[in-house]
Amino acid sequence: MAVREGPWLYGINPVIERLRSGCAVQRIYILRSRSGSVIKRILEYAKARGVPVERVDRSFFSSFPSGHQGVAARVAGPEKTYSVEDLYDLSAEKGEPPLYLLLTGITDPHNLGAIIRTAEVAGVHGVIMEKRRVASGMTVAKTSAGAIEHIPIVRVSNIKHAIMGMKERGITVYAAEADGEILHWDADLRAAVAILLGSEGEGIRPTVKKYCDRIIRIPVRGKVNSLNVSVAAGVLLYEALRQRMKA
Repeated sequence: MAVREGPWLYGINPVIERLRSGCAVQRIYILRSRSGSVIKRILEYAKARGVPVERVDRSFFSSFPSGHQGVAARVAGPEKTYSVEDLYDLSAEKGEPPLYLLLTGITDPHNLGAIIRTAEVAGVHGVIMEKRRVASGMTVAKTSAGAIEHIPIVRVSNIKHAIMGMKERGITVYAAEADGEILHWDADLRAAVAILLGSEGEGIRPTVKKYCDRIIRIPVRGKVNSLNVSVAAGVLLYEALRQRMKA
């Protein structure tokens, strides 16, 4: 397991989840005029962790994106990152059939944050994405509502190598595309599986898709032939959760 540097988080939920996760927090900044039960909760978590809190004027947040809610955290210091091998160990420790999410070409930070949030809630054991193509930054953490602190994220140089490694371990890899050969609810998602999603514009590159075991699709009835990728992730992952809860 390696570490990487992480600078800032902003927003109430991301900061709370960072504190709850046990990961490094250097200092928390709260707008001077903010109060209430949620702020009290942050202060209690910070006190328990020994994290200093500084009250600041509104000008402090002028360089932050909208939606900061008057709360930010400096998270200097090493952050956990994971390898694909770490994910195998983590799912084995839970005693559950692995469920992984693979992402390629996701460049919108709001989509990525929403996908990570859904993946964590649905019980995904890890998210694997390409280093050079994926969105990153504070917006991802904010949109994930802090879920990014609780789910392993792996960044790989080549998603194809991750797919091939999974197949060698007996993990079935499903690619989700509008022209898929089977409907998503007809796929067996109870065993060891990984689901691959691509960008809304480009989809999944043919050079990547050919390594997948099956191509699945979500049925549509309207004139628009596809869903937002974060919505598609929710549909697919909750079908996997439904099947696993019934098994």
